[in-house]
Amino acid sequence: MIKAVRIFNTHLKPQLSKFYRPYSEDTQQQIIRETFHLVSKRDENVCNFLEGGLLIGGSDNKLIYRHYATLYFVFCVDSSESELGILDLIQAGLAAAPVRAVSAVKNMNLPEIPRNINIGDISIKVPNLPSFK
Repeated sequence: MIKAVRIFNTHLKPQLSKFYRPYSEDTQQQIIRETFHLVSKRDENVCNFLEGGLLIGGSDNKLIYRHYATLYFVFCVDSSESELGILDLIQAGLAAAPVRAVSAVKNMNLPEIPRNINIGDISIKVPNLPSFK
């Protein structure tokens, strides 16, 4: 079972933090710091699985993470979850993000593109642009 999902940058600024168990705000911040210190000090050439920190359950839980550019994507799961399955989940979510962004831009309801722009004595003719549909 997934216990928590955290995304933070290399400067410990959380981008997303979702806990599936109730924790106080202070405890959540301590868990984020502990998780950051556990994964950020690891070498790039080691596996992306490690035992959970003391605050989130110790050896009963695992941290599964990926480091992309300046972001860490970290899932805290119990021992019943597949490490490779969670890594695939992280990879699939990141691979689909550009597709979703392009789709969102295509579906935007933009006004018609101006053909001529007049600013005082200056007149600019806008060339025909290719359609993205």
